[in-house]
Amino acid sequence: AAPGPRSYTTLRDEAVKLFNSLQQLESERDPVPLMQGVLQTCLDLPPLVDEIYCQLVKQTTEPPAPGGQGDLHYWQLLTCMSCTFLPSQPVLRFLRFHLDRQSRFPSSEMAKYACFIREALGKTKGRECVPSLEEILVLMRRQEMICTVHCPGAPACSVAISSHTTAEEVTGRVARELVSRLGLSQSPNLFALYEQSRRREQPVGSTTLLADVLTRFE
Repeated sequence: AAPGPRSYTTLRDEAVKLFNSLQQLESERDPVPLMQGVLQTCLDLPPLVDEIYCQLVKQTTEPPAPGGQGDLHYWQLLTCMSCTFLPSQPVLRFLRFHLDRQSRFPSSEMAKYACFIREALGKTKGRECVPSLEEILVLMRRQEMICTVHCPGAPACSVAISSHTTAEEVTGRVARELVSRLGLSQSPNLFALYEQSRRREQPVGSTTLLADVLTRFE
């Protein structure tokens, strides 16, 4: 299930807990729930976003085993952070400098994560929800998610989306396919995207990130 409401203590105490979580992440066999927990804390306590960015930069600077499991877990969490939160400008400059240094080893996994993160930071505007477990898994592999859109009078459409894809973008893609399939080129109808659960059905705002909608379903 997606993370629920939490109770927190002081920022200092929560920063210490997050640091301990990062230490645990290094040897964690299944890091996804731990990563989601760190992201949820940062969403609930925004002052800790810069703290986690700085800690992750520190952990990925001259690690004892470059490219090892622990190092890659830190880069993967850094990837998830970059698709969820923007740090303050001073930390962002520090982070970009750190990412640029990875170009010294262009064929390494760290350089590939650094490139992905750099691009993500140019698109991230803030999230309503933390990434779902599925989204974290695909971000760890630097891939896209597949979103299924059910259409009236036509088979369902499978659409590849990123952490930054909006409902408006998906509606445009699906509408073009529907117009072609159903011969609606002269139709004045407009298309909208809806999310439906057992209890309700509601339109999805045009600027809503589809990744946030999928997290709510999780």
